[in-house]
Amino acid sequence: MDNTHTLRGFTTISYWAADLEAAKRWYTELLGVEPYFQRPGYCEFRIGDYQHELGLIDSKYAPFDTQTHVPAGAVMYWHVDDVNATVDRLLSMGAKQLEAPQERGEGFITASVVDPFGNILGIMYNQHYLDVLGSARKA
Repeated sequence: MDNTHTLRGFTTISYWAADLEAAKRWYTELLGVEPYFQRPGYCEFRIGDYQHELGLIDSKYAPFDTQTHVPAGAVMYWHVDDVNATVDRLLSMGAKQLEAPQERGEGFITASVVDPFGNILGIMYNQHYLDVLGSARKA
């Protein structure tokens, strides 16, 4: 195992929705792309610079109680170029603010919302993300 990495990279984040069709429409509008893969109870979007995957899953398949209506779990932060503008857009689309934009240090701003389906959506301006992206494009 000397040449392996325990965590090799982000592959998929899954969001749950009791109304999968409404979630699919909402995320299609937010992301500006249609799901690239669909099957009953599930759809996937490829998004961003690295074509990361966002999956929407019907809540009936969730391995936990989705009826508590309390946002919980890990927060996955997506890099955005303008945190304040993105928060404003998300709120205008029906998301609820969980954490207002907050500067975490030079080049790092985070915020989070709860989408209309109860999932936490983290957004972040992250200078390290841009540095890694720039070096990957030069390679």
